[in-house]
Amino acid sequence: MKMVTAIIKPFKLDDVRAHLSEIGIQGMTVTEVKGFGRQKGHTELYRGAEYVVDFLPKIKLEVAIDDVQLDAVVEAIQKAAHTGKVGDGKVFIQSLSDVIRIRTGETGVEAI
Repeated sequence: MKMVTAIIKPFKLDDVRAHLSEIGIQGMTVTEVKGFGRQKGHTELYRGAEYVVDFLPKIKLEVAIDDVQLDAVVEAIQKAAHTGKVGDGKVFIQSLSDVIRIRTGETGVEAI
């Protein structure tokens, strides 16, 4: 089992969710986060004063999946989140040792 974590631009969330739904992904966790990578923020003008925005709004998407779904999930996220511009995001993949569904006690892939 794998945990796929993607950091994407906020306006791409609906596209990513639609692509994941098309390949049969039913559950995900979405969190609004702030951060920066190579783009290192930018400057903005507010009431005549210039200031630096260090942390940019992003969406953190987490999906627990079976190993056989990994390639399809990563491809769907990359395809849907891609704009070709700086700040498109990243995908992180981690191994899950176990998953337990609290309501039923199911474990492993059945709990996903």
